[in-house]
Amino acid sequence: MSLIEVSNLKKSFGTAEVLRGLSFGIEPGEQVAIQGASGSGKSTMLYILGGLDTADQGDVVIDGIHIHTLSDDKLALFRNHKVGFVFQFHFLLPSMKCIDNILLPAKIGNVKESEVKKRVLELADHLGVTHCLTKYPFEISGGEQQRINIIRALSLKPKLLLCDEPTGNLDSVNSAKVTNLLKDLSHELNTTLMVVTHNISVAASFERKITIEDGQIIS
Repeated sequence: MSLIEVSNLKKSFGTAEVLRGLSFGIEPGEQVAIQGASGSGKSTMLYILGGLDTADQGDVVIDGIHIHTLSDDKLALFRNHKVGFVFQFHFLLPSMKCIDNILLPAKIGNVKESEVKKRVLELADHLGVTHCLTKYPFEISGGEQQRINIIRALSLKPKLLLCDEPTGNLDSVNSAKVTNLLKDLSHELNTTLMVVTHNISVAASFERKITIEDGQIIS
């Protein structure tokens, strides 16, 4: 059974058609690059899959759940427990230490903190950022902030990890490092990975690629 089933997804902003009938399926544990030029609709599609935006038409089923039927409260729980997000910018709260930023989804979702913290410490050690946990985001480097962001996204062991241009502000060497890191972690945790990118090299490193042009899948 597919983890994700998307059928005839459509979305407009005013008179501009952003998504024009997308349909595809993604299997559990699959790693997929979503590629296309800026403005092609790939990020809008990602936000709809993650429950951050709504479609005008079509159906999105994730882990057997028709997400468009969920109330706002149930959609928030769905995002909290099923989906991890990694964006180009880190969105770490500057007034909170990194460990508190990481544990925020657990607190919001009323998840037992001790279980999550064990996982977080293991990931921090694995990614070499244990020394950052007691610091504030402004006290660590951009690369370290990014790894803290990835740990936060994976802290509740989501079934789906959605990444929107996670290498958008990196050079080619660091883009490859971050891409490989995301792929390795998704494999270790058996998390389905979707990475939106306009970077041809990043997209080429994935076995499966979905190319979107003018709101439609062309390959």
